[in-house]
Amino acid sequence: MYTDFGAQQTKGRVAWGHAAYQAFRDNFFFDGWLGKGQNAIVEHVTELTQNDKGTTGAMLRLVADIYGGGVTGDNQLRGRERSLSSAWQEVTFDQIRNGVVTKGELAEQKSVIQTRDEAKDILGRWIAETTEDQLILTASGISYAFNLDASPRITPAGQDPWTGLDYAANVRPPSTNRHVRWDNTAKSFKQGDTTAVAATDVASYAMLPALAALAKRRRIKPIREGGKEYLVFLTTPEVLAAFWKDADFRTSVVQGGVRGSQNPLFQNATVTMSGLVIQDFNKIYNTLGAASGSKWGSSGTVDGSRSLLLGAQALAFADLKIPMWKEEMDDYENVKGIAVRKMMGVLQPQFPDPFTNTLEDFNRICVDTAI
Repeated sequence: MYTDFGAQQTKGRVAWGHAAYQAFRDNFFFDGWLGKGQNAIVEHVTELTQNDKGTTGAMLRLVADIYGGGVTGDNQLRGRERSLSSAWQEVTFDQIRNGVVTKGELAEQKSVIQTRDEAKDILGRWIAETTEDQLILTASGISYAFNLDASPRITPAGQDPWTGLDYAANVRPPSTNRHVRWDNTAKSFKQGDTTAVAATDVASYAMLPALAALAKRRRIKPIREGGKEYLVFLTTPEVLAAFWKDADFRTSVVQGGVRGSQNPLFQNATVTMSGLVIQDFNKIYNTLGAASGSKWGSSGTVDGSRSLLLGAQALAFADLKIPMWKEEMDDYENVKGIAVRKMMGVLQPQFPDPFTNTLEDFNRICVDTAI
């Protein structure tokens, strides 16, 4: 039988929930990319709404343009309008919880580390890292059964696998026209195929203008900032290091950027080139943890990574309510348990491409290279 921790009133629990949520936002890599509409990389769905079909849920309204067609002259438009009903998608959400428990009151008194004080930051970081991993896995089309280094995900004893989350079933491989691999010999992009990646297919400067051109050709909608359009190229530190090893890349950065100590070459800052904001992130999917034979290439021995080119509303994150903070005492108020729960969901939106007449991932391209 558990008894509510009496000293912790409802308002106090809410305050600690806000504190845990703040710890989450402070540690969340994607925090600056959250927003609403066509100027956000990650669509931030924070409440349940009703779409034009009467469905209530964590709804995402895509902002894809329509092309072609139209009604000419004085021909009747009534009854010939274009439908945007397919622009609505629901972000499936679920609840995920975790908690910590003390050994007992005596251990707490003897310890210089107080569980309650540490739990806020620890559980906040856990939510942030969980969300980051799930966003990257979803964007990469990789099952939650794997870690970001392609090793099998091991569920801690007594806890539940992520594959049991309702929205885990929505993770799907990249669509046909949103998955490419870099052929460094031909200096061009080929259709995505991990078995065709060669050890020589490392990133090079030539890849960047080719990627910018590919994004335009496949109509990946950018975000706008200061009157300019940008796409985010999110990649591994290894790919960014390969760029820096390329003399053409270094020359472009030095000559194209500001002079002196503020140049990205000296600041180790994010580089913007060909309309691409190049950002490295150590959680991008790669095969460094996969067993030999289960990596990429024809023999499964080539290490690779899946970089992400992201445009407007490339991902959706259902962030429903602040984390709920709960404390309980057990064993006659000797053992303290502290838990947090969060309702959330992640989705890689898809949209019917009016040019290819195929269902494609919305404003995102997966880019495979060797590392």
